[in-house]
Amino acid sequence: MKSQQKGFTLVEIAIVLVIIGLLLGGVLKGQELINSAKVKNMIGDFRTTSALIYGYQDRFKNFPGDQTQAQLDAAYGVNVATACQAGAGCAQNNGRIDGDWNAAANTSETFVFWQHVRLANLATGATAMNDPNYRPRNADGGFLGVESGINAAGVAAPFINGMRGSAFVCSDGILGRYVRQIDTTMDDGNTAGGSVQAVPNGSARGANPTATANIVDGQQYIVCASL
Repeated sequence: MKSQQKGFTLVEIAIVLVIIGLLLGGVLKGQELINSAKVKNMIGDFRTTSALIYGYQDRFKNFPGDQTQAQLDAAYGVNVATACQAGAGCAQNNGRIDGDWNAAANTSETFVFWQHVRLANLATGATAMNDPNYRPRNADGGFLGVESGINAAGVAAPFINGMRGSAFVCSDGILGRYVRQIDTTMDDGNTAGGSVQAVPNGSARGANPTATANIVDGQQYIVCASL
C-alpha cells in the first residue's frame, strides 16, 4: 500500500498570508483611529476650557469661580450657585481663578469653576459638587482642571515650573504617545517649552517640564496649556 501525504499548496499558503496581513492591517488601522480620536478629544478639552473662561468673562464681567455669593445669587437666583468657601484657594473678585487645577473641595475657586460654567450653559455636566462625575475627565479617565497659577501670596507659581500665561488648563493621566501628538498639534512639539508642557503623573507643583526626547510612550503625564 502506498501512503499519500497532502499539504498546502503555495497558492493556498499565499492566500492565508494575505488574509492575515489584511486582518493585522485592519486592527492596526483601527487602533490608530482610536488613538487619533483620543488625541483630538483631549485637544478639544484644552481649547473648550479656554473658551469657557472667555465666554463667562464676556457675559458676567468676571471669572467663573471668582464671584461672591451675592453676585451669584443675582445671576442665577438665591442659593442656586455656590461661591467658594474660605480657604487659601478662595479670594473672590481678584480677577483670578485661585487654587490648584486639581482641587477637590469648594475651598478653591478652581473647584466651583465647573458649577458656574455649567449653570451658565457654557458647558454640560453635573452641577452638584458631591456628584462623583462633577470633576470632568479626559478621554483616558484623567482629571481636567484650570487655574491662574498664582499662590496664596499673589506670587506667580504655575504648576509646571517656568510656564507663562494668565491661566492654565491642565489634564492628567495622559499617555506619553498622546503627549507628543498634543504638543505637536497645539504648540511647537517641545514638551519642555512653549505654551504646552508636560510632567510625569503625580508630580508636585513647581516640577520641571519633561523634554520631548524623555517622554515614554506607556507612561502617564500631566499636560498643561497656557492661555
